[in-house]
Amino acid sequence: MAVEVCYKVVRDGVERMTFTSKKEADAYDKMLDIAEALEGMLGDVDVPLSEQQKEALALELAKNKDNFIAALKGGKVTEKAPKKAAAAKVTDIKEVG
Repeated sequence: MAVEVCYKVVRDGVERMTFTSKKEADAYDKMLDIAEALEGMLGDVDVPLSEQQKEALALELAKNKDNFIAALKGGKVTEKAPKKAAAAKVTDIKEVG
């Protein structure tokens, strides 16, 4: 029998993702924190957005935060690299507890 260590990112009792490394799980959790903060900020903009649009936009901004920060500082935006196969194992979102 093999022992497998996994790290789960859980938000509001919902399991979001499962990772094989703590570093990847922590990075994903931090990205979700950033997206949550951005979603709150998007509620204050003078552009009509649905809740779903705010959530999706905030998540994309958080995923690409380095390029957005560079653009906002007037710097050069790096070309988006092709997506690599994720080392993370995506699980079904389910209630925990």
